[in-house]
Amino acid sequence: MLFSVALPTCVEGLIYPVPYVTPEKLIEVGVAAERLGYHSVWGNDHLHTQNYVWDEWHAVPNYYEPLISLAALAGHTKQIKLGTSVIVMPMREPSLLAKQAATLDQLSGGRLLLGIGVGAYREEFEAVRPRAPRSTNRGEMVDEGIRAIQELFTKETASFTGRYYAFEGVKMGPKPKQNPLPIYSGGNSDAGAVRAGRYAQGWLPAVLPIDVLKRKIGILRDAAAAVSRSIAGIDIAPQMSVSLGKTSEEALRRFRDSQVYQHMLSLKRSTLKDLDLTQVERMNLVGTPAQVTDQIAAYRDAGVTHCCALIFPANTIEETVDQMDWFARDVMRRFH
Repeated sequence: MLFSVALPTCVEGLIYPVPYVTPEKLIEVGVAAERLGYHSVWGNDHLHTQNYVWDEWHAVPNYYEPLISLAALAGHTKQIKLGTSVIVMPMREPSLLAKQAATLDQLSGGRLLLGIGVGAYREEFEAVRPRAPRSTNRGEMVDEGIRAIQELFTKETASFTGRYYAFEGVKMGPKPKQNPLPIYSGGNSDAGAVRAGRYAQGWLPAVLPIDVLKRKIGILRDAAAAVSRSIAGIDIAPQMSVSLGKTSEEALRRFRDSQVYQHMLSLKRSTLKDLDLTQVERMNLVGTPAQVTDQIAAYRDAGVTHCCALIFPANTIEETVDQMDWFARDVMRRFH
């Protein structure tokens, strides 16, 4: 079982207060994650302040671009993997994204994990792409984007023609240091699981109950088998929050009082629209270290290989790092 941490690139107002992070503190979290033995850190991606964030905080949060943030962190670390959870493909152009990713993979010594997804907030897509037709299917854009990027990564001369993206005869170098560079398909939808099974090296859902997760892993397995792939090579990497306490009541209170909890409720309109969120803590890792250990074991038995981009409810970077330390000492070590 792998364990990784959410790097706070675009989190102010969403899962943490405004203000929460500075460039120096961003690097501090990544350095701490490497010191504590986490497998990787994962930065999320936003270009625009969401309506509900503006309504709550009346301030523009600091959203640090994830690839540039990971490049900065690469210079302060040596081994920890550097992931995106996720790059919002509908707001990106595949040729430029492929160039950025390949460059980062080379400069970091082959440490990039490229998570790609739809993005939780359509309002953000409409703000930065106002001329896009209302009929634009962002899921199709992700599907095309992943395939297009893989062409650029693997072909000396790459061409691609789709509904949303196209290029012709692109000769791009350098290629990524890793072959293949791991691409993760983000999203809770069945389509996201199918996409992971067909094309990707990993699947990045978020906050799914174990029974739903099992069903979607089955969808992923069937999609992989249809193209003669084995699920054994695909990292099943759901993102969850971790709230530890000396008692289960303390852990639950910390979780329910956090901005993370409010953020998950906001996703009822998008990423988590098909789930009952009245007991959302049951979809996360909330409890004493022993209880959380048992929860992770249940996810492992369901087919999870990676507790990915873990979010620790806190109000400051110092509190976040303290929670990361506690989890590493009293939970993570039990799985090594």
